[in-house]
Amino acid sequence: MPPGLTFGVAPVRELDPELLYAILRLRVDVFVVEQECAYPELDGRDLEPGALQFWASDDDGVVATLRLLVDEAGGGAPVRRIGRVATARRARGGGLAAALMERALDRSADAEVVLDAQAHLAGWYARFGFAPDGPEFVEDGIPHVPMRRRGSAVQIL
Repeated sequence: MPPGLTFGVAPVRELDPELLYAILRLRVDVFVVEQECAYPELDGRDLEPGALQFWASDDDGVVATLRLLVDEAGGGAPVRRIGRVATARRARGGGLAAALMERALDRSADAEVVLDAQAHLAGWYARFGFAPDGPEFVEDGIPHVPMRRRGSAVQIL
């Protein structure tokens, strides 16, 4: 990891406005601009109870982020949902997304965790214990695969 790198986690309501702006800017830069997907990046889920933002910053600002949500599982035990995993182009390949994934999974305790992986990244998510959990689908022109990491006990954040 590069020197000067820091990691953080907090609900949106506890974030400094400039930090929140940097996190959201990175997500828009990666998903909307770079991947050319015109979609509502600000979907309201960041404000849900239990939603957490994870980020890594260096001296030049936020370089990686992900979001951890609590999903109600159709009357069953809640599961965690990881999404909005993004790394700035200049910081890719340095293990930052993996470091954030590990932090989010640690925070999830033994709960089940789900995500919708871009299909070309399914192998990357498999290294964290995720396995395909349904048929591939296309969202915003990009093939995705639902994935699940089974938990042994459910704990609420």
